[in-house]
Amino acid sequence: MPQEKNRRYSSPVVDGIGKSASRAMLRAVGFKDEDFQKPQVGIASTWSNLTPCNMHINRLAEESAAGADEAGGKSLIFNTITVSDGIANGTEGMKYSLVSREVIADSIETVAGCEGFDGLVAIGGCDKNMPGCIMGLARLNRPSVFVYGGTILPGENHTDIISVFEAVGAHAQGKMDLIEVKRIEETAIPGPGSCGGMYTANTMASAIEALGMSLPGSSAQNAVSDSKLEDCREAGAAVLQLLEKDIKPSDIMTRKAFENAITVVITLGGSTNAVLHLLAMANTVGVDLSLEDFTEIGKRVPVLADLRPSGHYMMSELVAIGGIQPLMKMLLERGLLQGDCLTVTGKTLAENLAEVAPYPEEQSIIHAFDNPIKADSHLRILYGNLAPTGAVAKITGKEGTHFTGRARVFHSEEEAQEKILDGQVVAGDVLVIRYEGPKGGPGMREMLSPTSAIMGRGLGSEVALITDGRFSGGSHGFVVGHITPEAAEGGPIALVEEGDTITIDAVNNRIELEVSEQELERRLQAWQPPQPKYTRGVLAKYARLVGSASKGALTD
Repeated sequence: MPQEKNRRYSSPVVDGIGKSASRAMLRAVGFKDEDFQKPQVGIASTWSNLTPCNMHINRLAEESAAGADEAGGKSLIFNTITVSDGIANGTEGMKYSLVSREVIADSIETVAGCEGFDGLVAIGGCDKNMPGCIMGLARLNRPSVFVYGGTILPGENHTDIISVFEAVGAHAQGKMDLIEVKRIEETAIPGPGSCGGMYTANTMASAIEALGMSLPGSSAQNAVSDSKLEDCREAGAAVLQLLEKDIKPSDIMTRKAFENAITVVITLGGSTNAVLHLLAMANTVGVDLSLEDFTEIGKRVPVLADLRPSGHYMMSELVAIGGIQPLMKMLLERGLLQGDCLTVTGKTLAENLAEVAPYPEEQSIIHAFDNPIKADSHLRILYGNLAPTGAVAKITGKEGTHFTGRARVFHSEEEAQEKILDGQVVAGDVLVIRYEGPKGGPGMREMLSPTSAIMGRGLGSEVALITDGRFSGGSHGFVVGHITPEAAEGGPIALVEEGDTITIDAVNNRIELEVSEQELERRLQAWQPPQPKYTRGVLAKYARLVGSASKGALTD
């Protein structure tokens, strides 16, 4: 019979004559007499058929459930939501994207807290539902494992979802006809899995594996593969081992573990959204993490992975040469990872990596330390009179490290997109897209459509874009997001006027509006806060509750 400590939460729900009604309900969903003595393992599935990222996760959840049952537990599968950035980007619907992270965390906490699960597996396949899952597991702090749904395979001619967005810009420039755009549209997304570059989904999966909350290899597997099914089954079994050893998320997600996650994200050239999500995850588990930590770690960690969007290769190609485990071993041997961190295997990171083989000699995806793509971090935390409490840029160096230009001011993403596509945005412009922050949007939309249009029109190194919103992991170019305080709170970005000079310095980490303090004060006195865009429903609640992007944009 399982030890009582393994049934800490389910025991009060099912034990004793007083819980006969509870048992009756559970018998209807498949429980037998012996199941009431087993640890209950909740399987949080983000399955839906509204996006390729999550369309296969029902099968993965079933595999995790089977693994938990075979290891002596009793599994129960439940669903939480997901939304699709790739579908919603550039529309009002995108305002719900970051909001969904909070809803997912709330729903996992709600179901597991109510039902009395002893342990959990959470399976995510898109960028917000991964940090949402981790935040839910952190709040509950019960033995848990996260499983990544896996990456999509490349489309025809090495295309992916970003190829489609950029084709729209190329068509506006006259470089691509409608037939070519439609061909890319029809073939870029060949089946299940998360977007194929080192965009936010693959970035967050890699970060979570480095954090120790996924089994080794989970972040670098194709969505449709035997290895992904095996990963899911092993995750279900691993929860039972964690229950036996009483290892909880708070034992794994330590300060040092978050430093490891940041290191891996930088080395991979990962998404700016990792900054937002790692801050939120750390806060949820009670770890003190700040924007400055990304700067300090970034001083000593190079970018080594030649992955999209700024690079050439896709995640499936990294999977083919061994995933991120050999990279993590390289970092560990270099002294850039802390190997004594505990993981969901019950072993330390160093123990997990001990037998990992190096990459094949002929591969060109992961560079050597003496030949980095960038010698220090591409994630730049900028400060200045435009961002007193910080902003986040992704500067690989390919687009340059300095930009000075004239402000073109827009109060929404749609407004900017229209001007880009009709040719009114020209070289030397700094697009200022404001009132898109967590409160102002509300929801902090990603500026994927305008950045893709800029790249498609061939202006990637000639136009900068700054915003109090955020960027997709697929965005690239000279872009700065997460500007805080945001415009809706009267931050300096609300005071920029058409034609002002703006300077971005990604070496000294500065972003400055070339306007005197006296003039900014005059503008602030004349500024009027905007009226709320929503007064009821989830977006209105979010706008009332959400904190600064510099703290992770948390509602909790």
